[in-house]
Amino acid sequence: MRILHCSDVHVTLDYSKIPLLKLGWRRWIALGELRLRGRQVAYAKAGDSIRQIVRDFRTLGADHLIVSGDLTAYALPGEFEGAKAALGDLAEDPLRCTVIPGNHDVYTPGAYRDRRFETTFAPLLKSDLPEFAREGIWPLVRLLGEDVAIVGLKSARVPAVPGMSFGVIGKRQLGGLRDAANDPRLKERAMVVVVHHAPLNQKGKRDKAYHALADKDALFRVARGPRFAVLHGHIHRRYHHAATETRPHLFGAGSSTQRGREGYWVIEVERGRIVGGRMLGLGLGPGEMAAPGAVGA
Repeated sequence: MRILHCSDVHVTLDYSKIPLLKLGWRRWIALGELRLRGRQVAYAKAGDSIRQIVRDFRTLGADHLIVSGDLTAYALPGEFEGAKAALGDLAEDPLRCTVIPGNHDVYTPGAYRDRRFETTFAPLLKSDLPEFAREGIWPLVRLLGEDVAIVGLKSARVPAVPGMSFGVIGKRQLGGLRDAANDPRLKERAMVVVVHHAPLNQKGKRDKAYHALADKDALFRVARGPRFAVLHGHIHRRYHHAATETRPHLFGAGSSTQRGREGYWVIEVERGRIVGGRMLGLGLGPGEMAAPGAVGA
């Protein structure tokens, strides 16, 4: 089974054409980040990059595409529409695509209340085993072939104020993940857990409190060892931390459409275990192979 993992694709709009009152005060603050830190330029071609990822998905013969959140920049309806259009027919096919929301996809109370993410990607949000859902539709479980169970978790919450972008999975979802992992029907499958927030940063340390996954220790108590892989985004760097007895494989997909850093993971699963992983640039560039033995074992 070959899985392509991307994240933080951040489809943007030309915000100068949107009335300030329609943007809302949270996005007024964000305009400074867009202009002063160059995010508007960095993601100007996000839609084109997503379309290239989809082309690479087909060229590589991948079986499933996972997008671990932040499909939009600021949860505007036009951004969601652009992300869905860029994914093409994959946005309608749960056998080939899994998406979860990131903090930018629930950027405002209105986006959360209107269920913009859930409405846009409704075809991809139907669980194969809904009995494990504990918080709305989450965890969402998808069965691939005989070897893989994908478990989507929601860690993104509406921030009290912009800049407070930490994530929380919560006891209910973690209980659903535990029940799924212990279910006899799934015991021979690799458990590919998808969450937006990073349990560890690229240095193997806990992220800053305002940006971290708050309950990463509770996640590690459920998902640990080489049977488990946690696929995430949020930190705009691509990296891998190998599984140990006390934690799963961790694959950070970075920001797959950020100018100059475009790319994704290609993860291989065989006989219920993660056996390989490559980081590739868009257009099937040379990429970087994971170190021998670092993935799998």
